[in-house]
Amino acid sequence: MKKLYLALISLIMMSGIVKAETVELVTLQYPPYQYQEEDEVQGLVVNIVNEAFRRVGMDTNIRLNAWPRSLEMVRSGQADAIFTAYKTPEREEFLHYSNVVLMPQEIVLFAKKDSNISFNGDLTALANVKIGVVRDISYGSTFDEARKNGMFKQISETTNLEQSVKKLESGRIDLLISNKYTALAMFKNLGFAGQFKELTPSIQSVPSYIAFSKKKDLAGLRDKFDGALKEMMSDGSYDKYLSAYSD
Repeated sequence: MKKLYLALISLIMMSGIVKAETVELVTLQYPPYQYQEEDEVQGLVVNIVNEAFRRVGMDTNIRLNAWPRSLEMVRSGQADAIFTAYKTPEREEFLHYSNVVLMPQEIVLFAKKDSNISFNGDLTALANVKIGVVRDISYGSTFDEARKNGMFKQISETTNLEQSVKKLESGRIDLLISNKYTALAMFKNLGFAGQFKELTPSIQSVPSYIAFSKKKDLAGLRDKFDGALKEMMSDGSYDKYLSAYSD
């Protein structure tokens, strides 16, 4: 009887009837990294994340929300993990961060083409400039600390990047801070390509991660994901995904 039972289990596994577990992931609309295309969530980082979980034998269910909502879902344990998250002390209280950088991101400032605002890397020069930000988004330690210390007198918050871009286009803010490639993709999608200029130098190059909810016992899954991501970086598949989204 025992041999028959084992044979049946083996047959089921070989036939593919056993279904992989599904990890519940949350993020935000953040092209080209993650975005909704009809009924499917796509993007550069989505492809990398899906492949890494496939290698550890798991399916994914990815939901795009406003960023504050996604953070709350992993904080409360409604979701298993979140990406692409910057590492902050506040978030580390409720998240197990990956030990491998998922995607480095360049944080820059944008202005309208005809703006006379200049930037030489000194954030204090922007103290009285109206800067658009998305609520609950981290822009890396350099900007976040300056903002926390009250350096900027005119911060304009929105709930998503599209709203901030429209504010910049209409002149309701002077500058927009954002991940460079996400902003460029948004400009194009909204029909604003060529209307803005990037101020240099960049503010910071910031590593972003996948991070797992501490409400669940997922540190082990985090470690498996890290192993798969390292493997992808070693075998060239990570770079292939990057190349697919480069000009």
